[in-house]
Amino acid sequence: MHDLKTIVQLSHEFGTPQYVKGGGGNTSYKDKQTLWVKPSGTTLAGLKEETFVTLDRSKVNGLYEVKTPDEPHAREELVRNYMSKAVLNNSGRPSVEAPLHNILETKFVVHTHALLVNGMTCAKDGESISKKLFPNALWVEYVDAGFTLCMVLKNRIDAYKKSTGRIPKIIMLKNHGIFVSGNTAEEIRSLYADVMESLRLEYHRHGIREELQITETEREYEQEYKIGSFFGEDAAFIQSSGFFQCAIGPLTPDHLVYARAYPFTEELTKENVEVYREKHGFAPKVVVQKDRVYGLGRTEKNARLALLFAQDGAQVLQLSQAFGGVEYMTVRAREFIENWEVESYREKVAS
Repeated sequence: MHDLKTIVQLSHEFGTPQYVKGGGGNTSYKDKQTLWVKPSGTTLAGLKEETFVTLDRSKVNGLYEVKTPDEPHAREELVRNYMSKAVLNNSGRPSVEAPLHNILETKFVVHTHALLVNGMTCAKDGESISKKLFPNALWVEYVDAGFTLCMVLKNRIDAYKKSTGRIPKIIMLKNHGIFVSGNTAEEIRSLYADVMESLRLEYHRHGIREELQITETEREYEQEYKIGSFFGEDAAFIQSSGFFQCAIGPLTPDHLVYARAYPFTEELTKENVEVYREKHGFAPKVVVQKDRVYGLGRTEKNARLALLFAQDGAQVLQLSQAFGGVEYMTVRAREFIENWEVESYREKVAS
């Protein structure tokens, strides 16, 4: 199928570190009867035609009329079970944002967490800047991922369509990322190119560099041993780099999944480690000591992703200075993601 080959190609093009890291982002293709969507936790760069989860759109459409529980986790479990009944093949669990992809009327949808975009969506003045630079885009405040986001967006898209006669081709999500919709690959590429170029010019105008400033230092094996001894199996694997200014709060769901909200920055003592665990309920995935930053993990991949997302978060922090500085997720939004089964599943798949 030609269109399925097209979404595979688009997935690979937008599966680069400029747009996503880890298992972030998702893509889809649809016809009248069927939705092909990326499985949860897999990478865009690794997608193949047979990897996509295929969904019966008539069953997905029925989801929007289902009465769901008020309690968030009960609601998400009901939706997950409902969506599993719409699956037509056995390629894994569909992306949690599949119902949202289904709403957008175009053939192709490419959702990413592009670094340049999140420098704006995670900034205090992000909304006003987005409306100035991208007047035709739909800006949406932070909404819990999953079915809540889907239904909020469904209402916003319906209102946008009623007002303009068309769906928004670009949707900016605060502390999350961007959705781009189009009926051809060229349209998707063109829309993304316009967004990225506009943001590049804006960062340049403010004198903000895209590249992360890392102070290169020598690897400290003794320090790594000490970290491993304090954090045990949570630091079975350690990756490290020179010093950079880490974000000290929750930026996006992806950063929470792969690097947690808060790095460990105190002096490395048994007492401080216990205080961190007691306060947060788990070990950190990022440790900052002296002039180096460490990513911790129970697998080598986990440790590498922790450091990667710490660096990505530092770049978001750096870029957000162009738009009034960073605005972290709220405590309630952070706790929802930290306790959400879907993200635990995604982390497990990614490891």
